[in-house]
Amino acid sequence: MELKRLREKIDVLDKKIVALLNERAELTLEIARIKKKLKEPTYVPDREREVYRKIKSANKGPLSEEAITSIYREIMSSSLSLEKPLKIAYLGPPATFTHLAALNKFGTQVEYLDCRSISEVFNEVEKGNAEYGVVPIENSIEGAVTHTLDMFVDSEINICSEISLEIRHNLLANCREKEIKRVYSNPQVFGQCRIWLESNLPRAELLEVSSTTKAAEIASQEKFSAAIASEMAARRYGLKILAHSIEDSPHNVTRFLVIGKMLTRPTGKDKTSIMFSIKDRVGALHDMLYPFKKHNINLTKIESRPSKRKPWDYYFFIDLEGHIEDKEVKSSLTELKEICTYLKVLGSYPASE
Repeated sequence: MELKRLREKIDVLDKKIVALLNERAELTLEIARIKKKLKEPTYVPDREREVYRKIKSANKGPLSEEAITSIYREIMSSSLSLEKPLKIAYLGPPATFTHLAALNKFGTQVEYLDCRSISEVFNEVEKGNAEYGVVPIENSIEGAVTHTLDMFVDSEINICSEISLEIRHNLLANCREKEIKRVYSNPQVFGQCRIWLESNLPRAELLEVSSTTKAAEIASQEKFSAAIASEMAARRYGLKILAHSIEDSPHNVTRFLVIGKMLTRPTGKDKTSIMFSIKDRVGALHDMLYPFKKHNINLTKIESRPSKRKPWDYYFFIDLEGHIEDKEVKSSLTELKEICTYLKVLGSYPASE
């Protein structure tokens, strides 16, 4: 009897929740009409951060912060799809870690477009075939994804947001571990699982492919073959997970960028990405960095890439704390522009938590 009474209470609450969700959806549709008149974008990263901050603050348990965030991700995904059919391009195929990152950001209720390369993601957004794109930019173990950096040199696409995803690599196969003769994955993944592979599969042949999903597809078709990929890839290709979390470092995080044509408003906890080039002279880079020290701006990353236009000519990519509309950030960039040969702001956007 007690169980029945409690379930009846849940039934009553479920009706109220559904009614409130639809009431929220009606407000979303009204907001969509106003946005259309004002020609504002459907996805607004600063508003997204504000919603998550408020729902986390309101959560008193017993649901975890992660659980509440997951629930609201789907609520907000549904809201986005109500406002306007939204298409997100990502580095595919499906079940790659970039796909997982996109799902973590936009949920399941928007449309996804898997692309064969990072260049294709940029092109689909530039041509308007997708409103936003998701591409990897760096891994905490293997470093920067240089192809993504290079794409910003000639592209007018902006960085709108970022996603940090903890990477968990798994050994997938339909045979026993001791029977494995070949292991497929992409080069970066092999680098992230080197110690485990040497200890557990020292005789297996390591074969590089374009993506972890491609690796899972091949392993599902070949005898005595395995893949290192995600749990999502295991489900997609009907593979068993022989070993979980085989990455060498427990702090294996990949950072992804959300790219688009919009500019993002300040949130109070932002990051700005820039690229610039300098004259080849003694002390040039020191001089470029001085304005940030002068204005007390913290730099979180600096990378250099060959310009590919003439030998020994480089572009420098910097991530810094703050938004381009912040007074000190604006002042430092104004001073930098006066002494460098080229400066481009790639975007100001909410820093991932």
